[in-house]
Amino acid sequence: MRMPAILKRWIETLATVLLAWHERRREQHALTVAFENQIVVVRARSSRDITRPYDQPEQIVSADLPGAVRNSFVIAEFPGDKVVRRDITVPTGAQKFLSGVIRNQIERLSPWPPNNMVYGFNSESSAENASVVGVRILMASRTDIDAFRNHLAALDVEVDRIVANSTAETTGKAAEPVTLWSRSTDASRDHLERVSRLIGIGIGATAAVSTCLSLWAFVSTGAIRDESESIAARATALQRQLQAGRTPSAVASSSPAQRVWFLKETSGSSVILLEALSRALPDSAYLTEIRLENSTLRIIGLADEAPGLLAPLEQSGHLTGVHFSAPTTRGPDGKSFRFSIEAHVEPRSKIEKE
Repeated sequence: MRMPAILKRWIETLATVLLAWHERRREQHALTVAFENQIVVVRARSSRDITRPYDQPEQIVSADLPGAVRNSFVIAEFPGDKVVRRDITVPTGAQKFLSGVIRNQIERLSPWPPNNMVYGFNSESSAENASVVGVRILMASRTDIDAFRNHLAALDVEVDRIVANSTAETTGKAAEPVTLWSRSTDASRDHLERVSRLIGIGIGATAAVSTCLSLWAFVSTGAIRDESESIAARATALQRQLQAGRTPSAVASSSPAQRVWFLKETSGSSVILLEALSRALPDSAYLTEIRLENSTLRIIGLADEAPGLLAPLEQSGHLTGVHFSAPTTRGPDGKSFRFSIEAHVEPRSKIEKE
């Protein structure tokens, strides 16, 4: 089976389910219309029936009847004198195939040609013989059914289902009404095709909108990506320009005010540097000499453990390339060690950015 056939079958199944659901919803507000003594009687499906005479068949319909049945699921009771009943029995095991069994025998049981009759049936287990099922078949002429529908249509009553009542053989009471005609089955093909067409149009429109949205998202993503790359390229170019402006040749050719500002940004702060040294050096160490030449710091002092001074100074964030500039010797007291350390001072602007 090809894909179009599968899609068509799926849409028809969806339309069938939708129609069945819609009819079930409408059945919750069902009204029964019948003729009693040449008077139209409307009964509501509720715990208590509402019976109101509206109109006689030969008179002009009153305004109440169309309003009562509007937006309701109308079930019409077909006159019993125009219904033919046939009773048959089938084995209990054949009950699940009851529709096919009756369809094969209906031509023999019906007084009308098969194409000019409608029928319905219900079944009841036999009280005398548990191995068989009693089936009551009610039949009517399609001509009488159409005339009945047309008569109700003249009264502004659109019928959704026509039923006939039968009497149970075992109890003698009225059994469940048998459906002779239903709008959903009589016009099912045309209605089903119309609903299937609407569903197909809806699915096609949804697919088209989804495709357009996907294309729009794809184009928008490409435009955003191109714009991001352009912004990144411009930021890189600006960064290069800023870096080029800080070269010695560029600083030398700039104005005195710009050179002073550049030296302020790139030179280290003595106060900040002293604070960093006081935090990095342990309490057992003290300095005897501090010398700052441009970006080079030289410190000389005494400490109980000189090698342990390098790591804290390197981790302070203000100094790099920390190393001993001279051999470490023992101090005059014989306990401490004399050290000489040299390091590179990081520019203040770099420290602030970090």
